[in-house]
Amino acid sequence: MLDLLRRAGIRGVHAHAISLGSILLCISLWIRAKTVDQDERGNAERRALFVGLWPPMFWMMGDTLDRHLAASRRMRPRPVRGRRA
Repeated sequence: MLDLLRRAGIRGVHAHAISLGSILLCISLWIRAKTVDQDERGNAERRALFVGLWPPMFWMMGDTLDRHLAASRRMRPRPVRGRRA
């Protein structure tokens, strides 16, 4: 899965940005839940709480992608400079 995300061009910073965006989405849904009538309020609040579960997941995905990228950079052999055959 990590390789698929990496090949798609997704980096850790992207997942962290999505995490922060989902926090803003949760807050906006919660505020919107306060404006709907009493019959629909429960469903709107549940929607806001559901979206509120997303930020930790995206943040951990970003951290995992960053660690995976750092580990793959450390494992690459470096070319030896200055040697002549």
